[in-house]
Amino acid sequence: MRKMFGCAVAAVSLPVMMLTVPQAAQSAPAEAAVKSARSSVTWKKCADQALRHSGAQCAKVSVPLDYAKPNGKKIKIAISRVKHSVRASRYQGVMLVNPGGPGGSGLSLSALGQFVPKDAGRVYDWIGFDPRGVGDSEPAVSCDNTYAGAGYDRPAFVPRNSSIVPAWMKITKTYTKACAKKNGAILEHLTTKEVARDMDSIRKALGQKKINYYGFSYGTYLGQVYTAKFPNRVRRMVFDGTVDPRGVWYQNNLQQNAPFDANINAWFGWIARHDSTYHLGATYEQVRATFYATQEKLYGQPVDAGKGRKIGGSEWSDTYLSAGYNQSAWTGLAAVFAGFVNGGDVTTLNEAYLDASGYGDDNGYAVYLGVQCTDAGWPKSWTKWKRDNDRIHAVAPYETWANAWYNEPCRHWPAKSHTPQKITGKNINNLLMINETLDAATPYAGSLEVRKRFKKARLIAVPGGTSHSNSLNGNACVDDAIADFLLTGKKPARLPGNQADATCAPLPEPEPGAPAASSLGAQSTGDGLTRLDLLKVATRP
Repeated sequence: MRKMFGCAVAAVSLPVMMLTVPQAAQSAPAEAAVKSARSSVTWKKCADQALRHSGAQCAKVSVPLDYAKPNGKKIKIAISRVKHSVRASRYQGVMLVNPGGPGGSGLSLSALGQFVPKDAGRVYDWIGFDPRGVGDSEPAVSCDNTYAGAGYDRPAFVPRNSSIVPAWMKITKTYTKACAKKNGAILEHLTTKEVARDMDSIRKALGQKKINYYGFSYGTYLGQVYTAKFPNRVRRMVFDGTVDPRGVWYQNNLQQNAPFDANINAWFGWIARHDSTYHLGATYEQVRATFYATQEKLYGQPVDAGKGRKIGGSEWSDTYLSAGYNQSAWTGLAAVFAGFVNGGDVTTLNEAYLDASGYGDDNGYAVYLGVQCTDAGWPKSWTKWKRDNDRIHAVAPYETWANAWYNEPCRHWPAKSHTPQKITGKNINNLLMINETLDAATPYAGSLEVRKRFKKARLIAVPGGTSHSNSLNGNACVDDAIADFLLTGKKPARLPGNQADATCAPLPEPEPGAPAASSLGAQSTGDGLTRLDLLKVATRP
């Protein structure tokens, strides 16, 4: 999907348990494996003010553009570090972090350690990095900054007449031609395998024998690939929202559409329960009908957003996609929905669309395609694409065709595709996974599959939760378990069969008018920076 991938899974009923570790265990000494050699990294003051305020330092690590030619052309990977703040005897090494995407900037995630309970983050050096092609890494990939989502007043997503498919194909082919013209050799070297090798280059540059790793969303697949290529370099890993390695990437994108439809429908139901606030309908059916009727009206009569830009039905739909990702978006997007329908507020609608689309900076989208289109082969036959998406659209109309057009450049991407990395989980002893069971972007089936492959992994499920990659966001049951694991390696016992090893209740649904951080229980730094701010990525949500 525009951000991540996975399979639909039905709600499950599981007992809720709290996970704790005795207080005395928190002071366990660091393992010998974290001892390091001399680092070759030259740390400097970060240019970004927020990173400086979080105490981070910044640097760049040179790596081969093509690892088959280690002495050939070099590129630079931007990294950041927030150092441990415990005595040397308690130091537990470096913690690399990836926010997902693919295409997400990870520099800000060196500040993530402060959101781990029990001061567990203080025992690590937290290392954020912009993967190759992303953000401050050199070179940064971009094709057309006015594209990211294809701009304004786009054709309808659903190909219900003969003009829609040619119109979209013209748009996507123009974009891929621009990518080929503007970027050159790096387009051939954006695969997850190469990013995993960059992670190991960072490890070497830091002088570390092993790494710890925290991956969100696509970052969990990057972690899987790293374990396959460098199993002896892994200490502890946390995966939040685990990618199913079986569907990389065409099938995974298809399999997101039904659960996204379910989560948008859940949001409609929540709006209906708060009709006294939003006045969009007292039943789910009424809210849903209002949403789609507004979309149809905008396809016929786009509204003027200024500067010659028109918001039509496709922009309307994209504006609300975050509601399918995370309940923290429900209140703000419901206000946008109500403001436009009940008061004609185009300004706020346009601001929300810009926030959702990434319009004006396509770096994240360009790298998203660069990774997804080359990690594995994509069907070239448009007949297959149309047949598959028509079938799913019949039962899940919200996002199916929007998702198809977002990924359609992979049919004609100007770089060759490769064979995905085989994922076995062999020799990996310390993996903790978190997944909300109704997560649409990386649904629960992916975590179950990875748990099968990683025989010593542990999975904590959040039954009934609809949010994506939502750890360290105020759910004490989840976050305390992560803290215990990072401090001591403590994990729940492995249960038999194809199931989670422990469960935590989801956070309560937000209330209208409540600040997003309050509704999530999210912490913030002294500068007001929340964990959600850290996880904002350049890709579309």
